[in-house]
Amino acid sequence: MPEFKSDFLRILSERGFIHQTSDEAGLDELFLRETVTAYIGFDATAKSLHVGSLIQIMMLHWLQRTGHRPIALMGGGTSMIGDPSFKDEARKLLTEDVIADNLAGIRRNFEPYLAFGDGPTDAAMVNNADWLLDIKYVPFLRDVGRHFSVNRMLSFDSVRLRLDREQSLSFLEFNYMILQAYDFVELYRRFGCRLQMGGSDQWGNIVNGIELGRRMDDASLFALTSPLLTTASGAKMGKTAAGAVWLDPEMLSPYDFWQYWRNTEDADVGRFLRLYTTLPMDEIARLEALGGAEVNEAKKILATEVTAMLHGRTAAEEAAETARKTFEEGALAESLPTVSIERARLEGGIGLLSLFVETGLAGSNGEARRHVKGGAVRINDDVVDDDRRMVTTGDITADDVIKLSLGKKKHMLVRPQ
Repeated sequence: MPEFKSDFLRILSERGFIHQTSDEAGLDELFLRETVTAYIGFDATAKSLHVGSLIQIMMLHWLQRTGHRPIALMGGGTSMIGDPSFKDEARKLLTEDVIADNLAGIRRNFEPYLAFGDGPTDAAMVNNADWLLDIKYVPFLRDVGRHFSVNRMLSFDSVRLRLDREQSLSFLEFNYMILQAYDFVELYRRFGCRLQMGGSDQWGNIVNGIELGRRMDDASLFALTSPLLTTASGAKMGKTAAGAVWLDPEMLSPYDFWQYWRNTEDADVGRFLRLYTTLPMDEIARLEALGGAEVNEAKKILATEVTAMLHGRTAAEEAAETARKTFEEGALAESLPTVSIERARLEGGIGLLSLFVETGLAGSNGEARRHVKGGAVRINDDVVDDDRRMVTTGDITADDVIKLSLGKKKHMLVRPQ
């Protein structure tokens, strides 16, 4: 592990954020010498970011916390094209109105982690549509396009893999890396931005920006990438069988977010504590050393700390208490995820398998049936062994809900309307 002198790089290094840098010594010296402005780009392809983006958000958080200025660059312009990096096919093209709605939602994802304002270390949210949508094509080709070698662009893994598989890569998508490189130049000109950070899959795009800045403005720019994370079992961060782990509480409840982290694999606990919390390193070392049943306590702390950063300490502690009551006491907790079902439907009866799919507890009837046969399905805490069972108004409890459970950790309240 390199011996960095600057607080920012030292913290990122010891916590496992650094995969690659363009110039370690030069970047370390830059952070010691001045207040550094750095950015990370985010696509506006949904109304919320998910857990897969959280490592990047945490990098911006530590940047500001160590006295530097973070920029969250929103891809309002580039999202109209879509990043082709390591994708098997072109992204769906989005309209300007959809992108604007997405940007408004994504800004809320950042507010718990960054302090925005006009001060020297206050975070800024910038939209690359501000300059990309006004570009004139021929002048852009002359001023920017002439600095790019098609031969070199074809050599990047993100492009080469697509072509090797004989999968179409449109000219529209091929322009993405040029536009991303130009973003770096614009941010350097407008904000004095010297560093672009991102996931390791963005290395080629970031290096393009460094070279373009040198050619166009004789600028000395830097790159830093983080490792692409998977869980110990190889699963992609931010994705579950039930769908994406969104950061927006309206798209995923704080309780479900807490549960995602509570279900962390044993081998990942220490790594996730370093990356996704701000707990001191000695405390993380203590938690990481726990074994046997005690590792579950470390997982609860992980879940509570990560949830507290995003949704606030009160919501995190409520989620932890809901879990404790539900799992340790078997009590019905009102803060469990809830879905509304028309009472008339329950009067006619809803098939158990269909209801589990509708509420998101199972992905298909077949999956739900397998869970029934495995003894993992319960209604109001009673095990169900008949996959043809109907759920009716007779299952409504005195609390005017029906509690569905899958195993010990997945619960849903059905509330008749």
